[in-house]
Amino acid sequence: MSREQEELEMTLGSGIAAFESKQFSRATGLLAPLAECGNVDAQYRMAIMAQNGLGMLPNPLLAFSYMKAAATAGLSVAQHGLAFMYMQGECTDKNPRKAIEWFRRAADQGLIGSLTTLAMMYEQGLGVEKNLEEANRLYRLAGFEER
Repeated sequence: MSREQEELEMTLGSGIAAFESKQFSRATGLLAPLAECGNVDAQYRMAIMAQNGLGMLPNPLLAFSYMKAAATAGLSVAQHGLAFMYMQGECTDKNPRKAIEWFRRAADQGLIGSLTTLAMMYEQGLGVEKNLEEANRLYRLAGFEER
């Protein structure tokens, strides 16, 4: 690993530690440059802080932009977060079909929360045609008993 890569890893680690210990202003200072350079872990955390006004003023456009970038790059928790943005109409227009698409991508990576949310959407017919068989299949995949 090059010296530059080591420094980036240390900065990322420090930024994540600051985020997890709720030192959001410090986390923003450390993670923002990494997010701008395309680091998906930094983008995901910056999206959460921008969405909720942690360490900065709330910034829905920035939150959506970073969440979508990290989700598109394949980070499952970002795919789940983006799906919720579409489902709730937070930081973007409400779009249940796009929510389904992103929950499915995260579920395909084994994210239990996405599997259960997808199951609930099929159970209730949100963004998809109501389908109890598919809902039960997804609940089983998530480790739940049939409803």
